[in-house]
Amino acid sequence: MCKNSFKYEKLLNAERPVSDRARMSNQDRAAQFMPFAALTGFGAIINETSRTTTKKHQLNEDELTLLNENLNKLSETISQKPEVRVVYFIPDERKSGGSYSTYSGNVRRVDEFEKELIFTDKSKIKIENIMLIEII
Repeated sequence: MCKNSFKYEKLLNAERPVSDRARMSNQDRAAQFMPFAALTGFGAIINETSRTTTKKHQLNEDELTLLNENLNKLSETISQKPEVRVVYFIPDERKSGGSYSTYSGNVRRVDEFEKELIFTDKSKIKIENIMLIEII
């Protein structure tokens, strides 16, 4: 036998030392070896950049005339709370552009001061964002 093998003989047969500290859970032990996320939030920035928006359509004269006619008809029949379908633009809060959405409901009133349609369910749509309105 080698001279050094006697040196470690006691360690081979020794029991594990007792510690005063609580044992670490396997999950906490594994967390020590997880990769460090140096670019936290970078994925969200990439996703935001790749998200597409639509440019707001500028109405031509014919479309504006039709929209004004329908708004006038709506104002005349407002006491009946007419049902309408509205296609309108929703500006994006983070980027230029936005998206178009369709909403159907009964109009409670046309607010001339705020320039918006107010529906019976308390939804509001700015008139400047309306592309098309149909009285159903």
